[in-house]
Amino acid sequence: MFVARAGRVAPRLSSSYIEISNYLRGRRTGFRAGGYGPRATTRPFHRSSCLLEESNGQKDDIHFLEKYKKAVEFPPATADFETFFSKAAADQQVMLHGYLGVRRDVSKKLAFVRLTDPTMKHSIQLISMANNGSLEQLKAIRANSPVAIQGKVQPKKAKGAEMEEAEPWELFVEEVHPLNDFPKDILMKSDTNFAPKHRYLQLRADPELRDALRFRAQVHNVCKQELDASVPPFLEVETPILFKSTPEGAREFLVPTRKRGLAYALPQSPQQYKQILMASGIPRYYQFARCFRDEDLRADRQPEFTQLDMEMSFATGEDVMKVIEGVIRRVWSALMPEPAPAGPFRRMGYQEAMARYGSDKPDTRYGMEISRIDYMIPVDLVNKISDLDEPIVEVFKIENNENDPAAMSQFIRDFFDSPAGAPFNNNPAGAPGVFVYDAKKPLCGMTAFGFEATEYMEEQLDLDHGDLIVIQARENAPFSGGSTPIGDLRRALHTAAITNNFKPAPTGFDFLWINDFPLFSPASDTEPGQGGAAGIASTHHPFTAPKTASDVDLLLQGPTKVVADHYDLVVNGVELGGGSRRIHDAAVQEFILRDILQMKPERLADFAHLLEALRAGCPPHAGLALGFDRLVAVMLGKESVRDVIAFPKIGKLGEDQMVKAPSVVSEEALGTYHLRLRE
Repeated sequence: MFVARAGRVAPRLSSSYIEISNYLRGRRTGFRAGGYGPRATTRPFHRSSCLLEESNGQKDDIHFLEKYKKAVEFPPATADFETFFSKAAADQQVMLHGYLGVRRDVSKKLAFVRLTDPTMKHSIQLISMANNGSLEQLKAIRANSPVAIQGKVQPKKAKGAEMEEAEPWELFVEEVHPLNDFPKDILMKSDTNFAPKHRYLQLRADPELRDALRFRAQVHNVCKQELDASVPPFLEVETPILFKSTPEGAREFLVPTRKRGLAYALPQSPQQYKQILMASGIPRYYQFARCFRDEDLRADRQPEFTQLDMEMSFATGEDVMKVIEGVIRRVWSALMPEPAPAGPFRRMGYQEAMARYGSDKPDTRYGMEISRIDYMIPVDLVNKISDLDEPIVEVFKIENNENDPAAMSQFIRDFFDSPAGAPFNNNPAGAPGVFVYDAKKPLCGMTAFGFEATEYMEEQLDLDHGDLIVIQARENAPFSGGSTPIGDLRRALHTAAITNNFKPAPTGFDFLWINDFPLFSPASDTEPGQGGAAGIASTHHPFTAPKTASDVDLLLQGPTKVVADHYDLVVNGVELGGGSRRIHDAAVQEFILRDILQMKPERLADFAHLLEALRAGCPPHAGLALGFDRLVAVMLGKESVRDVIAFPKIGKLGEDQMVKAPSVVSEEALGTYHLRLRE
């Protein structure tokens, strides 16, 4: 800290400037680690790379500054590698930038080394000889260091098929300009797996990860091209990141300010801003929006993520789905081996999806459909698998392609003995019942079902020798949430079958719209919802419109029976995005918040800005947001969105171990924002 007076710098800072200047001139001024002082004992400043070292024990060596001066004024490249390869000529003088590979010494006078270009996609062989001094220069530089290489182009000396497979040019090195050193304490190999704290090294070592980021950029550009070319075109608009806390459904990240008691919230989505844009006369909006939700991490979820967000005025859900299908088709046609299907994507209602697959984002490629059987199996069998009163019992089968009951029995034992099977053993509704269909056993191993039920199952499930039959009980109540116990088990068993090479992985892309969701669902004890007192919460968010006029009538008669005009785009069991037609009438929106969800007046006031915008003659509008990270991951066949994000968060708390975030806040910083930690 210093104070400037009458146009001059305080003496202490001025003295430091003079000492630094003298130091750079090579004078001994008593530099010591931790500060400057008169005639302090000189000692080296040790870091992991030892920037300052003692030279001959007499004076401080400042060679690092001399090296840096040369790097500051490094020579420009004459061309990038792709241009160079297309236009190179023998004896041409060039300057190329890139990273050195591992040097291969042929003799004391000759060495070869690869130079990889800055994109790390191309490389060229360098030939270095002792007669021009370049070999000594190269020997002083470690592999993986960035350099500028000046040299003369010559045809590569190869014959026949060898010449056809190799690049046609190599470079005689004339001069080497080192731009930085790669430390010797880091081992860099193409198959090295670096810890998350060294993510930058993983990016550099892993070409697949770099390719994923390039692919992500291509997907971004194609999506933008499609929306910009729409008629009428979409307008790209950036909405604020610093928002306010509003109860939309997910937990928020708060950003404190220096104004006592006031804080921003990071947006869960641009939902409210884009609806206000519709009231502002913007007919079609989109942006690649950064969104933030304080949720536990999963393979398809990050605390901060990107979504392709859009909204359309004077539009219905049908209009939005048509636009999205166009975006998907263009992206697949431009970047994937096989195009997306022509024509409208298949549609399935929420109730049907939950009944047939036990999930509102089903992967329908591998069958294993669920059916209800509690009405026709013996009561004593129901009592054996569940303590619930009059439960619903459902069933699905896994085909055994090898017709081997013993192999199927071993597979299912291994699954339930594994960590993946533990949650299903501990299901409060009862553990699943499993049966292997074996033609060599009485009633084919299904004696617990009795004769009539076994005959029915054989016919309805088309059972064959070695097939697995799985039954599961659940509470006799309407569907709610995103999955059922048997739906979760269906998915887990299929994943285990693939992992253990018991089943082949399904191929292709199955696009599916899931629609007709309930507008309201029972409030969750684990999710914040909208914080109302009615015991229900909006299934998606409180701005979603009822689907039909009769659904509007049900708002007064039975809100939990109202169907929402909501639609999710699902592919291969992954929800790529969701959207809805919005409530564009201020009175109806206020009625939903106040009377249906029963929000407290102070929480209702948090939406005053939106209600005012809707009141100003807002047109009907609808929109959707595609999870951009998920979209890229699905296209590349990645299991986790972390594999398509440059610097992802990890762990349950969403940590960035590279920069050590989130970090401890100092008492001083807490005081600045009028905060204190509570025990």
